[in-house]
Amino acid sequence: MASLLRAWQRRRALSRDPIPPALWQQGVDSLVLLDGMDDASLERLRRLVVPFLAEKRLYGAHGLEVGPDMALNIALQACLPILELGLDWYDEWATIIVYEDDFLPRHEVMDEMGVLHVEDMPYSGEAWERGPVLLSWGAMARGETLAIHEFTHTLDMRNGAANGMPPLHREMRVSDWTRIMTAAYDDLNRRLDLEQPSDFDPYAATDPGEFFAVMSEYFFARPRLLQREYPDVHAQFRQFYRQDPAERRMLRASMPIRSDR
Repeated sequence: MASLLRAWQRRRALSRDPIPPALWQQGVDSLVLLDGMDDASLERLRRLVVPFLAEKRLYGAHGLEVGPDMALNIALQACLPILELGLDWYDEWATIIVYEDDFLPRHEVMDEMGVLHVEDMPYSGEAWERGPVLLSWGAMARGETLAIHEFTHTLDMRNGAANGMPPLHREMRVSDWTRIMTAAYDDLNRRLDLEQPSDFDPYAATDPGEFFAVMSEYFFARPRLLQREYPDVHAQFRQFYRQDPAERRMLRASMPIRSDR
């Protein structure tokens, strides 16, 4: 019954479609991430974005006003990873909080000795298992792929913790995914330990969950780099996301990748 109601609500949202054509075109044109996407793909994207905006609650933190252009930008980046997966992949959370710039979440961390520490360090994004998703508009306005990073974390967490193991499709093998991701993660850490040059954000070496999110950024923002350096990872992502940004030549190599979190 819940799924039928949700489907009806989404059809209703699409029938009303509150996004003016000029605003839609402006939003699409503003995102290099969407370069090269054909009309059919853009229409599928729109059919995700409209109900996404109807279902999700977007709040501005500390009085920030989230205008229609900001909301559309966020929705476009949120829906790109699920273009061929569907909006149900985001059904476990409902809230997005947008900060003007980096923010200071309060984290309590217990060390190996059992001592509790409070961490106060600036973040530009954060995703919680059941929401909310926290975003820095300042980081997004600078062209960083922050939203891709945080929303792909929520895909990962559909299996529980953000550990780099999202729910795989039936035709995919967990053993292949684990072997390929582990090998690439270990290789990146080895390169960094040896201080070898790398085109990848070192934040990807933090843990397997961050590796998945950061490499997802590269899959959408610089797919040819990922395809060249880690072709097996690229192939797994192509199967998981069911799209191929490299093939549609959608992005420039200069697309900024987030470098500070």
